[in-house]
Amino acid sequence: MSIEPLSWGRGSTPHDVGLRAHASEAPEQQWSAPARSANLEAIHTALTSENSLGAVITGSRGVGKSSLARAAVADLGPDVWSLQLRNGPAGSTTPYGCLSFLLARLPQAYMGSPTAILRGITSLIRSDAAGRPCIITLDTAGSIDDMSAGVLLNVLLTGTAKIIAVAPGISDLPADFHWLLTDHRLTEVRLSNLNELQTRQVLLSLLGHRVSASLVNTYHRMVGGNPLLLKALVTEQQLSGNLVLSDSVWTLRDKVVLDGAASLDDIVRSRWSRETPETREVIEMLSCARRVELSRLTSIYSADVVADMEDGGLLGIDDSDHRWVSLREKYIGDVVRTWLSIARRRELRSVLLGGQEPDPVGMTVEELMAFAAWTHECEAELSPAFALAAAEAAVQLFDPKFALTYADMLKRTDPQWVPAQRQKAAAYLQLDMPVQALSALDEITRPEIDALDDAEEYAHLVAAKARVMMRLPNQAGKVPALLAEARERLASAGRGASWPEPGAAALNRVALAEFEYRAFAGDYAALIPALESAADPASNPDTEYRMNAAIILMTALALTGREMDALSLMRQLGGQISDASHVVGLRERYNREAYLVLLMAGQWRRCIDLLGTHNAEEPSRLPFGSAAAELAAGIAYVYSGRGAAALDPLMSAAAQLELQPVQTALRFAYSATALAHAQIGNVVQARKYLAKLQRVSGTSGFATDSLIDFCALVAGRWLNDPDAVSKLKQSARRNMDAGRYTIAGVELLAATVNGSDADFRLLEEIADHRQGPLAEVSRLIALGSRTRDAKVLLAGGELAATLELDAVEARCMALAVDFARQDGDSMSARTAQARLDILAATVTNLPIVPSSGSPLLTSRERQIARLAGRGASNRDIALEMGVSVRTVEGHLYQVFTKLGVTSRGDLTGLV
Repeated sequence: MSIEPLSWGRGSTPHDVGLRAHASEAPEQQWSAPARSANLEAIHTALTSENSLGAVITGSRGVGKSSLARAAVADLGPDVWSLQLRNGPAGSTTPYGCLSFLLARLPQAYMGSPTAILRGITSLIRSDAAGRPCIITLDTAGSIDDMSAGVLLNVLLTGTAKIIAVAPGISDLPADFHWLLTDHRLTEVRLSNLNELQTRQVLLSLLGHRVSASLVNTYHRMVGGNPLLLKALVTEQQLSGNLVLSDSVWTLRDKVVLDGAASLDDIVRSRWSRETPETREVIEMLSCARRVELSRLTSIYSADVVADMEDGGLLGIDDSDHRWVSLREKYIGDVVRTWLSIARRRELRSVLLGGQEPDPVGMTVEELMAFAAWTHECEAELSPAFALAAAEAAVQLFDPKFALTYADMLKRTDPQWVPAQRQKAAAYLQLDMPVQALSALDEITRPEIDALDDAEEYAHLVAAKARVMMRLPNQAGKVPALLAEARERLASAGRGASWPEPGAAALNRVALAEFEYRAFAGDYAALIPALESAADPASNPDTEYRMNAAIILMTALALTGREMDALSLMRQLGGQISDASHVVGLRERYNREAYLVLLMAGQWRRCIDLLGTHNAEEPSRLPFGSAAAELAAGIAYVYSGRGAAALDPLMSAAAQLELQPVQTALRFAYSATALAHAQIGNVVQARKYLAKLQRVSGTSGFATDSLIDFCALVAGRWLNDPDAVSKLKQSARRNMDAGRYTIAGVELLAATVNGSDADFRLLEEIADHRQGPLAEVSRLIALGSRTRDAKVLLAGGELAATLELDAVEARCMALAVDFARQDGDSMSARTAQARLDILAATVTNLPIVPSSGSPLLTSRERQIARLAGRGASNRDIALEMGVSVRTVEGHLYQVFTKLGVTSRGDLTGLV
């Protein structure tokens, strides 16, 4: 009996229709495929190679094995017949279990023996495929029965179909498949969880817009790169309103809270049900405590249980001396914590602590935050000393909302209340709320201030108040009087005292506050002698005072034309930071000011390096978290002239800062984003962000305000705003008069794209007061532009190239093209034009366009020029490019004219 009619009238959907439906669902089902391009390529190769029988996809639950298998089949197109198989529950031994639906379609004549069944199923598959290549997708939850395995092996070896097998591991496959793997007839493609870059790709695929770095980092850390969990988390956060689209960028409105997250809850409960009661209790403990020392955990629970959990991938144990234990997959703890009642949380806390609260003095900031969060979740009270320590830790980790929560726990009668108000003010400043910060400090009455018998606490209070008053225009002028009053009060305590006596330490703190105030106001040049004295290790044993003064000195040198001295001091301080790790916030201040020093010296690549990924022992290399990291990266790119590269981080930072303002960072984000859009010629978007900048008020330090204004004015200059150029020149003269030669030089360099001889002479004069390669670039541009010397401009462009300042290099080369052609210097003209052609890849909008001849080769001209430079004839070029010989001749004429060459040999090395 023929088997062909067996596919008719069996109540199944017509196969072509089913295939089309499957293809239409593919985009939703295969959302994680963009991050698996290398894996997809490996599977495609295995399915299309002549001697290959297919691929085996292995990996843990949720890594996207089935999704990848569907994507691989879909990539083969509609001319391939796909058959989906799935075996029964683990441990099932039902004969032909995964082939039962095919078995049901066989006539009785084929049911007489295993051999007949084998032939019948093989023939049925061929019939259904109707001459098309067949791909079997086998999804195995457990071992396959021997009868099914035999049929599948026959189907593969007879060439009836190829297979994509999906299994947790090779051991879950039939034994016969193992020798196929060993013989390289099957290819194993092992999937692991996504790395952070792949997580970003998946989120882009899921959400369809830019995603902020904080979103990627938070979600990747929570689910450990598991695609299934990632999709569930995205869905839950969208429903809760915490994942929002802000100005075409997806970002988080607040911290991720999984309370009520049904999808993740179901996933965790499924895993929870398979664990022992002892394992569950350890999970509960770690979900509340976040991490526990191994010795303490094994003293409460069985060491065997902890070891089994580590072997099973539930726990992670770090390599530190404390051997901290935590849940390997953070989302499990976040979900389990929502299940626990307040009474249960308190019970677990009591078990771990043994009735004794730890001493905050010996705890790291992360330990302080974890313990304080647990206590807060238990609705238990923190001791005043611990609440103050937690508030200080939250400020240091830039978590102002928690800092306010912990500071509010202290009562006015607590001895720690005054320092808690300082931390509250610092938190308000981080939230860009200086008025509220001053209000928090003003709650401390004059009698309470007079009653302070701790000189150092009084000095810290004065410094905190000065820092807040600087940010308020109507209060900034009162800071000198505040500091003078403090010095007068501390004079008697500090007279004759030497550090570390409290009186001397307090006077140093007030002196440091004065340095900070004068730097905030931009009085760098006059401040340098005092800073040099304060930063001298021979005369100042107070590490906190000396190091902070040196950091301010580093910035002062960088802004007053002593860039190389500043870089030298930066390297020196970088080697000393670890020895001063006890000084709160010192590393963050150093990194912030080091970034500014590098930026002012034109070392933007090193700025990017400074923002690099931190390690686990260095929890916060940057002071302002993810938004500030992206903002800083974008600023570095935009200063180098790479507007296109700057847009992603800048727009992401702006979106986050619109939801959670951070000091004056939002103004900086708007001005830098406007400049990035202007650099790529997007006038509409540049003006949009300049308008946003005008609507946001705020005051920050002189250096930051100068950079914000610089970005905004240079954006205006790119947009041909004449007022922007005049304002840049006016600002440059003011900065020059105040001794801030670096800022003056950078501003005047930007303002003189179409400058006069007087402008260039002033630029030369400023360059003479500066150090380093960026100053020399400015001098060469000024000299070359004033004297119309192409060779000088070529030298300036080459120096700019060493700093990778593409826009500055393009400016030099464009001028050199014009001046060289005017002087008949064809060699210099060719060299400059060739560099301009190369720069076209990164500088989409030239700051200056050469006036003589076309500025750049078209893509076709460049292609023809390269072939001609290699010796190809016009006819050969025409054949290769599919154009006429006359077209090639015309393009070569244009190339020769643009580059100022007369022979094909001159093209070598120019394009």
